Amino acid sequence: MPKSIYIAATNQSIGKTTTTLGLLTTLIRRGVDVGYCKPMGQVYIHHNGSKVDKDAALFSDILQFDLDARLHSPFIMERGDSAKYIQSPFYEYIIQKLEFAATSLEAKHECVIYEGTGHPGVGSVFDLSNADVAKKLGTSVILIVEGGIGYTIDHLTLCKNLFEAKGVPIAGVIVNKVFPEKIDKVRENLQTYLSKHNIELLGLVPFAKDLAYPMLSTIATEIQGQVLCAEESMNELVQDIIAGSLIDLEDLNTDHNYLLVVSTQRLTAALTKLRRIWAIKNIPPDLTGVVVTGNAMVSSDNIQFLASHKIPVIQTHYDTYESVIKINQLDVKLNTKSPQKIQHAIELFEEHVNIDRICSILGI
Repeated sequence: MPKSIYIAATNQSIGKTTTTLGLLTTLIRRGVDVGYCKPMGQVYIHHNGSKVDKDAALFSDILQFDLDARLHSPFIMERGDSAKYIQSPFYEYIIQKLEFAATSLEAKHECVIYEGTGHPGVGSVFDLSNADVAKKLGTSVILIVEGGIGYTIDHLTLCKNLFEAKGVPIAGVIVNKVFPEKIDKVRENLQTYLSKHNIELLGLVPFAKDLAYPMLSTIATEIQGQVLCAEESMNELVQDIIAGSLIDLEDLNTDHNYLLVVSTQRLTAALTKLRRIWAIKNIPPDLTGVVVTGNAMVSSDNIQFLASHKIPVIQTHYDTYESVIKINQLDVKLNTKSPQKIQHAIELFEEHVNIDRICSILGI
């Protein structure tokens, strides 16, 4: 009988997708015929006339399998469905979709990796939380938690109790985004706690700054921006932000990929200051991009200068403060347009997770 595992997390943006990707890629490299499914999706795209979860589409692109909504993304929790379900439940309809996907994938593959959605309680309005789905699929769970000690244990305990209440075994825990300087302390304390509860620690993955860097195109979408020039450079990653009014020669680290955020009225003054810094340091203009805030027109001279150096300019109706807040609060996801981030995520998984033990749990 094919083996399967369910990847869940204590919350969203903890690392379910990167963990699932790392596990799938590693198993494929070991010659395992492995299938993928996102049983309950939330954010979707349109593919061949069907709605498909964006993570399923991402994995299809990366791993080069033919995307089939019925198998890889059987049910999408759309806006408005919660109220519809409460008034007129369609539980059996969802179950039929999940069972068809699971039966089909397990007939085709040696093992199947199921990726959960959000925190363990997501889907409860449909009587199908992550714990309920894992129970229906007959899988054990690998739980992804965010690096730390007290905070981590509190959230781990809450989520563990939900799965165990449904009779779903916890196969192990992977701790993600651990600050490298604290990894030994976190390992020691979590190992002690998990041992008391007979749960295996399957890995500790260090926090990698580059995986948290957003692309300019992602930022443009978040701030509802219009690209005024150098659209071909919109896949560049942003490491840091500088406000136009706070540019300082001593503080400016020219090794960083900076995004300048400035009002249209102050853009010329900011560029004048930056050009002076670039001249003093004898370096070419090195901005990753510029966000100009407000609806005033950007001068053609500034556009021409930035375009000549392939520096994208994004104009947004938000003011500078609102723009910086929105950018800083971005939930950065893996994207096929940033293959270097995908490769790094896979390498981190392979280096810091006990893959042999996971294979043993899967029986492969």
